[in-house]
Amino acid sequence: MSDTLHFDPSGTHSTGVTGRTRRSRLIVPVGTVLALSLLSGCALMPKHHITVGSVPDDYRTNHPIVLSEQEEIFDVPVARSHRKLTTAQRGPIEGFMSGYTKNGSGPVRIVMPMGSANEAAASRIGGQIGRLLRKRGIPPSKISFSNYQVTSADAAAPVRITYTALSASTGQCGRWPDDLHKTSENKHYANFGCSYQNNLAAQIANPSDLLGPREPTGIDAANRGVVIDTYQNAEPVFDPTISY
Repeated sequence: MSDTLHFDPSGTHSTGVTGRTRRSRLIVPVGTVLALSLLSGCALMPKHHITVGSVPDDYRTNHPIVLSEQEEIFDVPVARSHRKLTTAQRGPIEGFMSGYTKNGSGPVRIVMPMGSANEAAASRIGGQIGRLLRKRGIPPSKISFSNYQVTSADAAAPVRITYTALSASTGQCGRWPDDLHKTSENKHYANFGCSYQNNLAAQIANPSDLLGPREPTGIDAANRGVVIDTYQNAEPVFDPTISY
């Protein structure tokens, strides 16, 4: 006669009909054991950052800011009756030439119209611009004069000032080679970040700063001492009273 086991709620033993005592065995499903092992294995695995192909490209790579020498141009409007530079003309010219002092190189060219109705007035204004530039510290050897031919004799052609300067710029914006809806790679479009890069390049006062940091200047010890004394000897102005 075979033994029949009965489960004992106390978990100590099971008794068969023959009177023999046997230890009970806790039977756990194999699937549960496997799930627990996998979870414990995941907890022990080291955490790594994974880069996948769906990560968008960097807009700074697609639209890099490039340093190059570019020609800066400023046109001075001249009427036929002008005899000398006006205040309205002098201010913008000085503002334009401040860029030459910072980033300019090579000669400054003053180009005057030839064959226009204001040719005589433009010639006078061009000479006065040259004298203004010399007063600003630009040596005469770096100031050159030339002419350009005007197609219409009735045109009031401007006097043009040009020089070459180091400038920061990016490529032209507005590239839309693909339809924005036709993408399965989750990457940004071709024109993404172009206007931001252009605005950033236009705001850089000294483009050479993009090449590396400048050498630090000396410390003004006297001014530093005054600032520290003012900070240390200042009376507290905090008022703990709250007025409702």
